[in-house]
Parts: sequence; structure tokens; C-alpha cells
Amino acid sequence: MENYFNYFTEIEEHYLRRRGTHLLLSTLDWALIETWKSAGIPLEAVLRGIDDGFDKYDQRPSRSKKVNSLAYCSQAVLAAAEDMKEAAIGTTNEEKSPREPGFETAQIVAFLRENAGKLENAKLPERPGFATAALAREEAASLREMAESIERSAKLPRLEDLERRLTVMEEKLFAVLMTATPDVDLVNVRAEADRDIAPYRRNMTAAQVEQLHKQYVHKHLLERCSVPRLSLFYLH
Repeated sequence: MENYFNYFTEIEEHYLRRRGTHLLLSTLDWALIETWKSAGIPLEAVLRGIDDGFDKYDQRPSRSKKVNSLAYCSQAVLAAAEDMKEAAIGTTNEEKSPREPGFETAQIVAFLRENAGKLENAKLPERPGFATAALAREEAASLREMAESIERSAKLPRLEDLERRLTVMEEKLFAVLMTATPDVDLVNVRAEADRDIAPYRRNMTAAQVEQLHKQYVHKHLLERCSVPRLSLFYLH
């Protein structure tokens, strides 16, 4: 894989190319990509699964409706991942490790500073006992410190270590957002997720549906509060 952190962009572009449209991906689509990334499904398996899903669709006698979600390809993606896993028995897992990121130091510094600014301007919910705004400011300061440290060193940092730190920061934000958001809002988001996922449940296992629900709710809350994704996967 030329650039491990191009996971989201590569999938988006490949799916839209096969679908023949330039429409934006839905919340469900992005949440599904997140579940694949979290499950360690290789980019190649996702792209192959998308092709297999569309090839199967193209063979149908009636194609009055377009494929309107990546979820249509979910079963094919999992099958492709299993095929690749079987074929790779006895080989190394280098493909899953970001050894050749293709990033420039300036890109990472700019990404960290941009996200620091977004965190400082985020519209976070407040609830007694949960200092969400304070956490956002604290993490924004940490992002700026990281950016300054990388800039001073004038060399690319170890991306695995940086990604782990950013992941921990994201998880803290998720936890606080989930706790500070009123229950009625969370119920509404879950209901929305149920509606969007319903047509594709038969293509997924219970564990996959549960994970997709989680990612869907996370993405919705982050967008609602204008909180950026901190992971390097979102550096385009």
C-alpha cells in the first residue's frame, strides 16, 4: 500500500467512480469505512470488495435503482478480506503497518495546528461535572505543542507513535461527548442510524451492526459539535 493513511480517500474515490457519481458520502458510508479501518481490513480488500459488489449488481437483470450506500458492498468486502487473509498465511503483516506514509513534515504540522484551531472553536455541549470545553482547550494546546516539537526537529516523526497519541485524544473526546450530550439527542441519533442501516442488516453480522452504530453516533456528534477528526487517516 503506497500510503496507509490514504485509506478513506482511496475508498471514497473508488466507490464514487464505480457508482458514477460525484455526490458526497453519507454519514453511514463514512461510519462503515471507519469500522473497516478499526477492524484492520486492508485497503486492497475494501477496493476489491467494492468491485465485486458492483460487478454482482451489474449482472442483475433489473437495475432500476442505483447502489446508494457502501453498505451494499459490505458482504463482498468481508469476503475479499477473508480471501486475502487465507492467501497471506505465512507472510508478514507489513501491509497493515504505515511504513511508507508519503507525508511531509509540513503537512503534519499544518494538520495538527488546523485541528487545534477547530477544537478551540468547537461547539461542545456542557453538563455539570463534565468540563468538555476545558478538555477541548487542553487537547488543542497539546496539538500545538506536538506541531511545534515536530517543526523544531525538522524531520518526520514516528507516525505509529503519533497516531496512537491522537487516537487516545479522540477517544477522550468521544467519551466526554457521549456523556455530556442529552439522552434524548443520543436516542434520536440511534434511531436515525437504525433507519439508515436497516436495508443492509442482512449483509452484516450483529457485531458489525453494533460497531457501525457506534461509529455512526460518533461521527454525528463530532459533526454536530464541529469537532475535527484527529487521526492521521483524515489528513488528505
